[in-house]
Amino acid sequence: MPRYSREFKETIVQKMMPPNAQSIAQIHRDTGVSEPTLYNWRNQYKNKGKAVPADPSNPENWSAQDKLAVVIETASLNEQALSEYCRKKGLYAEQIMRWKELALAGYEGTGRLSANERRELQRTKKQKRQIEKVLKRKEKALAETAALLVLSKKCHAIWGEAEEE
Repeated sequence: MPRYSREFKETIVQKMMPPNAQSIAQIHRDTGVSEPTLYNWRNQYKNKGKAVPADPSNPENWSAQDKLAVVIETASLNEQALSEYCRKKGLYAEQIMRWKELALAGYEGTGRLSANERRELQRTKKQKRQIEKVLKRKEKALAETAALLVLSKKCHAIWGEAEEE
């Protein structure tokens, strides 16, 4: 199994990034590095917080994780540095601002529930418990009916039909 230097890995991962991103299959054909190894390197860089999108051609189709990584990377940049970053990655500053707003909206959405939302949640939970209770009761009745049916069939098989006098 070949060993690759850190610099080589970084240059290969850079080829996967926008604006001139290449597919993993193309990089595999060019360099001879196996595709699973390339996927592994891409995932390692993603786990380090670097944005290495799976679909570099259309940033709107990136995963939420990749978009958040871009927002985090650009959080401390001034306008000029942000513009340079956008040119380098093939993005628009407006996209990054929109992603930031969406991330913050998602974070704020996980806050406390309003009184109406709490009441609705409690009502829904109570309704769910009642439905589960009815379902258990019906399952027991069905099991009992099935057992009685089986027993009656066995009785008929052993003793035959009952004669009426």
